[in-house]
Amino acid sequence: MRKVAVTVHQLRPAAQEAAAEFVAELSRAGFVCLLDSDARSLVEGSVPEAAVEALETADGAELAVVFGGDGNILRAAEWALPRSVPVLGVNLGHVGFLAELESSELGTLIERVINRDYQVEQRLSVECVLRDKPGGKEIWRSFAVNECSVEKRARERMLEVLVRIDDRALSRWATDGVLVSTPTGSTAYAFSAHGPVIWPEVEALLLVPLSAHALFNRPLVLGTDSVVKIEVLPATSGGLIWCDGRRTAQIDDGMELEVHAGRERLLLARTHEQPFVTRLVRKFGLPVDGWRGAAERDEIHAK
Repeated sequence: MRKVAVTVHQLRPAAQEAAAEFVAELSRAGFVCLLDSDARSLVEGSVPEAAVEALETADGAELAVVFGGDGNILRAAEWALPRSVPVLGVNLGHVGFLAELESSELGTLIERVINRDYQVEQRLSVECVLRDKPGGKEIWRSFAVNECSVEKRARERMLEVLVRIDDRALSRWATDGVLVSTPTGSTAYAFSAHGPVIWPEVEALLLVPLSAHALFNRPLVLGTDSVVKIEVLPATSGGLIWCDGRRTAQIDDGMELEVHAGRERLLLARTHEQPFVTRLVRKFGLPVDGWRGAAERDEIHAK
């Protein structure tokens, strides 16, 4: 019995309709769909009970299909990453950088899933460990697909941190925060913080200070063997740790966050052999012609 997990954006009617139709079609093809409690309510009474299992307790899925945006894909990654299940995103959100299919391509989705007509690529993750002091006892742990960030807790005060790389002090910053990003996350929060875009296949970590008051406050590209340690110094109001903007913990004065490359990889299902630069241009709407090309084109149209 083939199984596919399905998650959906609960506030987008288009995503709900597409997911309900997808589950109905798969059930007619003999599949079992693993759905969370919200998604099960969308198909209640429209598909046989035997064709649906609870996502929270079921296992054995060959693929997870996400109807929504990048936030929904990151939510699905919490379930899929430890199970090594590939995630295929259908963009019914905004930019949808992690999504593979646009809403206009929904017609091909069923056939691709049934025929396993997709490739799977691996994406680096990071593991984040909070300790009660530098080198001390572990008190919290999580993973991130995009980024792990330490951010100030009090709006009116800067966060004082000492950053170490491979147990060597790099710099002391008064800052809004510090984030450690994967190449996947280089087009997310790190991009907004003026970090470089890193191609997904590059094995690297990205360290980005957020509005740091320092002479040296540039983003750094690190190897995946490097370990970043961020110590919150005394006399500050502490901060918050965020992993992909979803999982959080409080970090107080004297505590240390350690971030390193994760053992587990996010598996993304791809239906197009599309160069990353093409995806970059399409998702961000980059003006390939530039302002010179646009001016020449407008001049030709005027004639």
